[in-house]
Amino acid sequence: MKIVNYSQEYEAQVVDLWNRELIADTITVSKFRRQALFDENFDESLCYVALEENIVIGFLLAIKRKFPYLERGLEPNRGWISVMFVKKEYQHQGVGSELLAKAEHDLKNLGVSEITIAAYSPNYFFAGVDIEQYQPARAFFKKHGYLESEESYSMAKDLHLYEMDDKAIRKKESAEAEGFQFLNFDYKYALDLLEFAKQEFGGGWKRNLLLSMQDGTAEDRVLVVVDKNNEIVGFCMRMIDGNPMRFGPIGVKATARNYGIGGILLDLMQLEMKKRGIYHMFFLSTDEPGKRFYERHDLTLIRTYVGFKKEI
Repeated sequence: MKIVNYSQEYEAQVVDLWNRELIADTITVSKFRRQALFDENFDESLCYVALEENIVIGFLLAIKRKFPYLERGLEPNRGWISVMFVKKEYQHQGVGSELLAKAEHDLKNLGVSEITIAAYSPNYFFAGVDIEQYQPARAFFKKHGYLESEESYSMAKDLHLYEMDDKAIRKKESAEAEGFQFLNFDYKYALDLLEFAKQEFGGGWKRNLLLSMQDGTAEDRVLVVVDKNNEIVGFCMRMIDGNPMRFGPIGVKATARNYGIGGILLDLMQLEMKKRGIYHMFFLSTDEPGKRFYERHDLTLIRTYVGFKKEI
């Protein structure tokens, strides 16, 4: 067995093995290219292929930022193991351990002192390690000195029979009586909304909005809430990765949360999706408070992830 840096001669084998081993997260070649190879921080020297007689038996993609990520900048001390997998017949034979050791060594030489498993923004494949689908991976990273951090959750809902019930309608009417307006995005709010997202929730949220505005889809995909002074107090959006079923992010200013604004936005987005013939809603990651919020709105838990970090 030998480990080499990735080249495109291995592309078909890597994607095929990915789909055999990561059965809950199968991908196409075009998604692999778009999300991994064409990420601005992709570096062949941090992408590894394990070979046995020129047959791919393992893969690992590590990341260190080469370009600043909005307000986060370069995060010079951070690195990520974005994805890794080993062919089933070669597991428990040290292949994964060698891939991981190689990545850690090379990241450390680049100045990285902390490695995060998955959860690489903006092009992450996983929010962490799925504790049900990939249980052996949890044990693997613990064995190699990675410490568990917070859990996160993916949730989903069928929208075929969705309608706003009387309680939801009354909540919306009550908020409107307080001067709140629920609107489809208009470009007159563009700069204010970008600043709102950055100040209240951070650069990643701003980036999602910015991309939607740049490609001319924001009017169809974004809802905003303004108060009686016409100031933005909340928004939600969908389809941030091109998938029409993907919901989020959603955010409401703290001072406006007592009016149920978040729940109303969620209700309205479900209606907007159903109007467009989109009958399934899902999102990739939320925390424990977010999980409770979505459960109150009848979304179902579909996956649970645990984060891992290691000081090197």
